[in-house]
Amino acid sequence: MKRFFLYLTALMILSLPVSSALALTKIMIIGDSLSAGYGLKQAQSWVKLLQNKYDETDKPIELFNMSVSGQTTDNALLKIAKQLEVNTPTHVLIELGGNDGLRGFPVKRIKENLIELVSQSQTAGAKVAIMQVAIPPNLGPRYTEMFSNTFVDVANKTGSFKMPFFMNQIADKPALMQNDNLHPNDEAQPLIRDIMEKQIDEWLTSNQ
Repeated sequence: MKRFFLYLTALMILSLPVSSALALTKIMIIGDSLSAGYGLKQAQSWVKLLQNKYDETDKPIELFNMSVSGQTTDNALLKIAKQLEVNTPTHVLIELGGNDGLRGFPVKRIKENLIELVSQSQTAGAKVAIMQVAIPPNLGPRYTEMFSNTFVDVANKTGSFKMPFFMNQIADKPALMQNDNLHPNDEAQPLIRDIMEKQIDEWLTSNQ
């Protein structure tokens, strides 16, 4: 009888889809308008397109998009504890800081907020990636350099994975930008999806 139940259990496991049989990677994305799909339908955004691709290939990765247009690191800190509790992610990708920088927030404050976001995520058991966000040089070279160095410092201090900014390959191409020259358009979204698929794969196979 015991052998029969073991055989039945094995059959049940083998009959499951690959995505169910393998451990599920749950990635929570905390970002701003660039990941929220500003100016687009949700079905057009790179996050949704990437989830569709994972689903189509039975890749056991689920994306939880907590991105909000206009979100700053301050805003994110007010919500992250609840988001971690509800979504229980295995990984957290932080794509924030752009709105802070555009508003000229003190770099020290941005750094402290990012460290706290990482710390709370790691305490909840998630591995973390920090995206190397960039801003226009409107506030001068000194501020721009300090802002850029912030992401390197946070990644080094917290042991997080530093991920390249996906807009680096998009922002200098007017045909891929909306009329405000700040946000990628619908044609850019599949390109960002492919960029992010590669970068997430590198992150998941790294030691961070």
